[in-house]
Amino acid sequence: MKKSVLAGLLILVLSMTAACGNSKPNQFSLPVEPFTFINQDEEEVSLSDLKGKVWVADFIFTYCETVCPTMTANMAELQKRLKAAGVEAELISFSVDPERDDPATLKSYLEKFDADFTNWSALTGYEFEEIKTFVLKSFKSPIAKDNASDQVIHGTSFYLVDQTGTAVAKYDGMDNTPYEKIIKDIKALQR
Repeated sequence: MKKSVLAGLLILVLSMTAACGNSKPNQFSLPVEPFTFINQDEEEVSLSDLKGKVWVADFIFTYCETVCPTMTANMAELQKRLKAAGVEAELISFSVDPERDDPATLKSYLEKFDADFTNWSALTGYEFEEIKTFVLKSFKSPIAKDNASDQVIHGTSFYLVDQTGTAVAKYDGMDNTPYEKIIKDIKALQR
């Protein structure tokens, strides 16, 4: 009797553990505010365009002297790994310096990282205060202009957004970016 109870408990624990390995990411639940911005090809991209798709967002600007080149290189690496794994997801880079980052500047910047624009959009076409409010409300990430320079202070995370437009997880976009974890989480959302 004891052996069968223990065996049953062991099977239960193992099945729960296995299920957790395939569970959908739910680090938090942050609804992304509706938006309609302009991408590097001067085309509108809106939250409604992304409904039904899984996407990864980050915040960059092309005149960044510190973190953005590394983050953009890491996003480019994620794009390559997604393609190699046969996983479809959109990549969205929001400019936090919209006054200087027009579509042509964003396109030129991403081309330096061999970006494939079929699933990667860099967005602009708004005022600084608008993107500041949007990022704070949608991703709980602060943005501020650096009064001592022409730089913008912003977070360095990559955010995973599900098909309903809800941010559900974030990852380090700078150091030790967990590419395989991001891909696994995207696959879990797409099941």
